[in-house]
Amino acid sequence: MDIKDLFKESYIGKQVTISGWVRNHRKSSNFAFIVLSDGTTINTLQVVYDTSLSNYEEINKVLVGSSLEVTGTIVESSGNQDFELKAESIKILGLADETYPIQAKRHTREFLREVGHLRARTNLFNAVFRVRSVAAMAIHKYFQDRNYVYFHAPIITSSDCEGAGEMFQVTTLDLNRIASSGKYEPEKDFYGKTTGLTVSGQLEAETFATAFKKTYTFGPTFRAENSNTKVHASEFWMIEPEISFCDLDGDMDIMEDMLKYVVSYVLENAKDEMKFLDQFVEKGLIDKLTRLVNSKFTRIDHKDVITILKNADVKWEFEPEYGEDIAKEHEKYITEYFNGPVFIKNWPKDIKSFYMKQNEDGETVAAVDLEVPGAGELMGGSQREESYEKLVKRMDELGMNKEELAWYLDLRKYGTCIHSGFGMGFERLLIYITGIDNIRDVIPYPRTPGNCEF
Repeated sequence: MDIKDLFKESYIGKQVTISGWVRNHRKSSNFAFIVLSDGTTINTLQVVYDTSLSNYEEINKVLVGSSLEVTGTIVESSGNQDFELKAESIKILGLADETYPIQAKRHTREFLREVGHLRARTNLFNAVFRVRSVAAMAIHKYFQDRNYVYFHAPIITSSDCEGAGEMFQVTTLDLNRIASSGKYEPEKDFYGKTTGLTVSGQLEAETFATAFKKTYTFGPTFRAENSNTKVHASEFWMIEPEISFCDLDGDMDIMEDMLKYVVSYVLENAKDEMKFLDQFVEKGLIDKLTRLVNSKFTRIDHKDVITILKNADVKWEFEPEYGEDIAKEHEKYITEYFNGPVFIKNWPKDIKSFYMKQNEDGETVAAVDLEVPGAGELMGGSQREESYEKLVKRMDELGMNKEELAWYLDLRKYGTCIHSGFGMGFERLLIYITGIDNIRDVIPYPRTPGNCEF
């Protein structure tokens, strides 16, 4: 039986068998208490045993981290919990010794990263990674219930979607020989060309959108970005839907609807975990998320945002300028100004990607970023450029190799249509939902510069 089941209905007076790991062990002269966790819930079960146990002395020596099988009767408790398990037999499944690092005390998150293979056994990370699992299910459920086709984007690719040059290179060539000769010959590599780990599945997903109308990717992406901040990792997961016959307004509708759905799903299906995070990580977390679900999302042009920022009675660290990106301080101000989430749309084309639809003004593109109170940018999307001629011209302006993306241009030659999509970093969403402020603590095994443990 799972400990989680004990909290669904009353088992008082019933005999049960529970297997789990020892979180704490408190002893007295004639009886003792074991706090048991089986991983099915953040809630633990208190086990009480006394000298009537046939192997009392053996069990009395069991240390934190050990695994046990306990059979006994559920009884009412006089302590802080509603019930406890009165043990009739306890079987040792696996012992832990004094070196077990996750003892019954508070540990820093920095220390727990050093024992990443064990940190999920703590209340904090049990809650975080269960929320991660529930949120992932919510994303799939949202799209599957709405007839999207789940597309598995390639991990190894020759196309750099964002053109930022931050791809991890993939090669089977002898690196020592390349280093000594100073010569790299991509034609001799495994794929006959230079390849790397994907930074985005968007371009490939667009091909499926032209066949299935609605598709989405949800998988790992990689950035060889030497950044040691709280919000950057070199391996992370991305949610990227692509929708045919959908303009920018329709794109924003889906972005808002999906976000509200996922947050609501987590609040409903991870109640105990969210209560824990609300109490111990971010006070008011549940209220913050509830406000988001009930919020009206503002939609405003980038140029109008800049005007608001310029007219604000604020001394900016980075002065807002037309034609330029906005800083974190600007994101914070604008969400406070509108008292809720804000879609900033129609961005200057020179700071956005080549595939975004060019607006009639010749200066902006139909791109959008979603700014959320307390988190800043959470999603980014655009209507994609459907015109073959305009896309070719833009690629020429940027000096891009059109031959390498001939397959992508084909989509504009063979039955082109209005289409849109967006991307959301899964870990960035989890930072917002859990209140955890470091991306290293919402990924089971984070990959950051100089760190590839486990």
